[in-house]
Amino acid sequence: KCLRELGPRSPGQCLWKKSIHCYRNFVVDYGSFFRGNPAHQGLSLAGELGVGASNFQALALQAVVRAEETAMRKWLRAIPVAALVFSLVFAAAQATVAAPQRKTTKAEKKTLYDRLGKKDGITSVVNDFVSNVGADQRINKFFAKTDLDKLKLHLVNQICEASGGPCKYTGRSMKEAHQGMGVSGSDFNALVDDLVKSLNKFNVGKTEQDELLGVLGPMKGDIVEKQ
Repeated sequence: KCLRELGPRSPGQCLWKKSIHCYRNFVVDYGSFFRGNPAHQGLSLAGELGVGASNFQALALQAVVRAEETAMRKWLRAIPVAALVFSLVFAAAQATVAAPQRKTTKAEKKTLYDRLGKKDGITSVVNDFVSNVGADQRINKFFAKTDLDKLKLHLVNQICEASGGPCKYTGRSMKEAHQGMGVSGSDFNALVDDLVKSLNKFNVGKTEQDELLGVLGPMKGDIVEKQ
């Protein structure tokens, strides 16, 4: 009867809202009824309930404590679910962040051929390199009777293929091409100097230069005949 008399702020609404605050308000309203508060139509339930003021306070406190304990149990039961949801969301976020990074790494890993400017970039370097060799008094004697246009074509294809490009070198092997020429170690070093000069002219980075020389360097054993 007490709950029915409380009208709009009834325990049914409290259960529906699942709010401890609502339970507290219920107890306050209940106390107002018990004290015959005129704001609640002057009704007094003291006689009907047969409880004293001290007993009412104890009952009211017990009601609040039980309501809070109930809410706490529900909150604790929700923790494992919340933890699972959080872990799934966190894992999904990590995967979302990691995926673009893998794509970026793959996209940025270009071949030496690409970093040299592909065939056009290699051709520019080779043309300048052959000009440097022709003007280099230390080694131009080796190319006095060479078809320079054919030499450029072979050099472009050779560097293109060695750097990971689609070209195919079809010339003679280095050992066969330089056999009997008497190229020395100092002559080979002069050739490298002329190549590096051209690479610097076209702003080829040091990393790319080191990689290219690392690819061409092993040919020295087939070219040099004397130290």
